[in-house]
Amino acid sequence: MSPARNIDAFYKPSQDGKGWIRSWLFTLDHKRIGVLYLYTIMAFFLVGITLGGLMRFELIRPGMDLMDAQTYNVLFTLHGVIMVFFVVIPSVPATFGNIFLPIQLGADDVAFPRINLLSWWMYIFGAILIVCSLFTGGGPPDTGWTFYVPFSEVTSTNVSLAVFAVFILGFSSIFIGLNFVTTIHRLRCEGMTWTRLSLFTWSLYATGWIQILATPILAITVLLVMVERFVGVGMFDPSKGGDPLLYQHLFWIYSHPAVYIMILPAMGIISDIIPVFARKNIFGYKMMAFSSLMIAFAGSLVWAHHMFTSGMSDFAVLVFSFLSFVVAIPSAIKVFNWVTTLYKGSIYTDPPFWYALAFIFLFSVGGLTGLVLGAAGPDIYVHDTYFVVGHFHYVIFGGLGFGFFAAMHYWLPKISGRMYNCRIAKWACVVLFVGFNWLYFPMLLLGLQGMPRRYYDYLPEFAPLQFASTLGSWVLLAGLVMMFVNVLYGTFKGKPVADNPWGGETLEWKIASPLPHENFEEEPVVTSGPYEFLDSARNAGNGDAC
Repeated sequence: MSPARNIDAFYKPSQDGKGWIRSWLFTLDHKRIGVLYLYTIMAFFLVGITLGGLMRFELIRPGMDLMDAQTYNVLFTLHGVIMVFFVVIPSVPATFGNIFLPIQLGADDVAFPRINLLSWWMYIFGAILIVCSLFTGGGPPDTGWTFYVPFSEVTSTNVSLAVFAVFILGFSSIFIGLNFVTTIHRLRCEGMTWTRLSLFTWSLYATGWIQILATPILAITVLLVMVERFVGVGMFDPSKGGDPLLYQHLFWIYSHPAVYIMILPAMGIISDIIPVFARKNIFGYKMMAFSSLMIAFAGSLVWAHHMFTSGMSDFAVLVFSFLSFVVAIPSAIKVFNWVTTLYKGSIYTDPPFWYALAFIFLFSVGGLTGLVLGAAGPDIYVHDTYFVVGHFHYVIFGGLGFGFFAAMHYWLPKISGRMYNCRIAKWACVVLFVGFNWLYFPMLLLGLQGMPRRYYDYLPEFAPLQFASTLGSWVLLAGLVMMFVNVLYGTFKGKPVADNPWGGETLEWKIASPLPHENFEEEPVVTSGPYEFLDSARNAGNGDAC
């Protein structure tokens, strides 16, 4: 198909008699549902970034500058809830996973299209509940995104509605995981064996099992918080005979695997991008696929390394510390194989590759700082300090965030059939990378100096690094504005590009751009692996993207 033909066809209503709005809000097309998720998640991301920026501005110097302590606690809670439950956890699976997983399998759609649409509507319903919690009951919740008891049970703010929103979001996540696992098992096209799946598909498969098995634990936990607030059953409140440590165990049994719901799909994205721009098959394909499953499995066993200072036996501390280091092994395999794939490759430095390199560096920093927290001795020193904040953002924002940005620059030209400005995209990547490290690296130093996290105010000796961190947030914000403006303009007004602008070998690059309503005119037959490049040059006619 010519890139100029039907360039905006994807955004037009389908030919079923529905209006434009109804054709989107009630669509069963997995691609459109993915786009719905994409725009809603990006909207929440901008809200979360704004809240984080306001908090960061308040911390530019000691004392009150912009808000009082209660307002800071509210913004802290909303920032965490929005970024974790509305942005990070659903980000890649719900957007690019929804759009490209069936296509990479050679399927027409996911296994359960109506459940897929229901998951998006439940996501929207959860968002409405969060908004309602701001203006009803006792006002916005102020407990932090973890909703730790007993404070979440005794606070007069509207925690009940907020945790019910998280409960609803849990079902949305379960439906996505159920759909993906079933689709991968049942809807692979002819010749699509397990060893021919893309590594992005493998990452979604591992993530899907975590969503199915771990998310119900969170749903039960937040439901128990609601029951205790309304009925007074003493599950977690020590004044009623409950155990607050039980809440911590239940919460982290879900929330640590949730970290891998966040990061595994981003790893899959990088595993798809690196071979394309190195023009080489991925190094160690089977170990890359196996390591995704190992991260999902081992990551579900290490939850209590968040609780070394909470009170547990020395033997339990030893076991959970050991398991934390075990998780590092499959993660290290991925980093090693990405770098090895680049060795002697014919590397093309287009924007997706820049974001992939930034991901590898930032995720490596996050992983290494995670080993500090996984070791029981150092963890006692830096627990609940800014070191934890820096580590968490290096893994999630530096990992998942930059992986998501890499996916946007890699796949949005395929979705829209138009290309962004590549030079601006590269400059935005540089500004983002500099701003990110400028913002979060001082937090690691603050943690080593003993600065507690979640504090509204601080001692004067922490002021220089807090000031530097706030300046970095402004640089990061400038990079985000550059990137999003460039990508949005390119999506709707950019120059048309060929069907396969990067020379990729997975099935999504074999169909027309922009994405057609029907994935394939006839069912594809797969005869080779997803990264088996025939030579070190781009495919004929596909080297002019940038």
